[in-house]
Amino acid sequence: MDKIVIIIPTYNEKKNITRMIDVLFDDEFPKIKGAEMHLLVVDDNSPDGTGEVVKEKQKKYKKLHLLTGEKAGLGMAYVRGMKFAMKDLKADAVMEMDADFQHPPRFVKDMVKAYLDGADYVIGSRYIPGGSVPAEWAFHRKAISFFGNLFIRIVLVKPSLHDLTTGFRLTRVKGVLDKIDLDNLMELRRFAYKVDLLYQSVKNAKKVKEVPLEFASRKEEASKFNMKEMISTFKVAIIIGIKDKARFIKFGVVGFAGFLVNFIFLRVFRSFGMSEVMVWLLATELAIINNYVFNNIWTFKEAKIGGIGKTISKFIQFNLTSAGALVIQSIAGPIGVSIVGVQWDFAVLFVVVVLLVLPYNYFMYNALIWKTWKVPGLGWLQKMLG
Repeated sequence: MDKIVIIIPTYNEKKNITRMIDVLFDDEFPKIKGAEMHLLVVDDNSPDGTGEVVKEKQKKYKKLHLLTGEKAGLGMAYVRGMKFAMKDLKADAVMEMDADFQHPPRFVKDMVKAYLDGADYVIGSRYIPGGSVPAEWAFHRKAISFFGNLFIRIVLVKPSLHDLTTGFRLTRVKGVLDKIDLDNLMELRRFAYKVDLLYQSVKNAKKVKEVPLEFASRKEEASKFNMKEMISTFKVAIIIGIKDKARFIKFGVVGFAGFLVNFIFLRVFRSFGMSEVMVWLLATELAIINNYVFNNIWTFKEAKIGGIGKTISKFIQFNLTSAGALVIQSIAGPIGVSIVGVQWDFAVLFVVVVLLVLPYNYFMYNALIWKTWKVPGLGWLQKMLG
């Protein structure tokens, strides 16, 4: 039976954590079958006596744990909790949850079910059918929440996920959480660390599942999220987005250079009176040579192809895989020119390259030439190509 540890960080949450412990152990945990549920409270030495309340509750609930430490921010508290859950409690999965009832305990069961059904990473989502934000929130707060989350989805290019800023999440330890350098997550003292942790978890997980979450208002005190937290969150998302897409950006720059080579030689070869098909074939081949050289020494430098024999072999493979690009351009290019006229050849080339050639090339380069992607079903071909 898998052991799931819910981690709740606290600082002056005496009233909330007292109720939360009772609700989880008395009402919610008994409803969950197939998992051994534990609760780990990570308290930052709260002066209101939160830790003392938890100690008292431990006399009643044997699967309640307390980890104390100095106040160092939300992310640091979660990191301490996750490391303790993995090492000392031998957790198979950990779950992030707030003490203030904004994450209603009744949704724990749905999160656990998704995990037991095979999900490696489960997200409590406010923005899928069945999920919601508090109706009493002011319009501007709803707008900030919705569009802020949408901004991060766009920056990280995660259209399939609908809630990237939620704090209600369950993570499998093996193969997901244990592969993350928790101590070096960005902005560990702020809420923004959640974006970095979510990004890395999604990257490691084979199966990600969103379940509906009806987000609630705090029962005690006001929300701790403010403008500084929001700016920090956006900053982290932008940094991750740029780092994550660095290779694609380089690929795009090299591709644009190849585009210019192609365009220039289209004009040069056309001035010789060659047929339109031959013009496109020759210009495209020169662009392919350009792309091979600069992708090898820049875009994929960490997997750079070296040695004369290897370079020649890979260049032949590169040309073979690029044959698809030749076919695409040699067919789509002349067709486009015949439709709009030769005076629009630049526009035709741009459309053909951006919409057809670039996606094809990026896949082939990563999967078969520099082999930076492990593609299911293509392992035998990747191995054969060396």
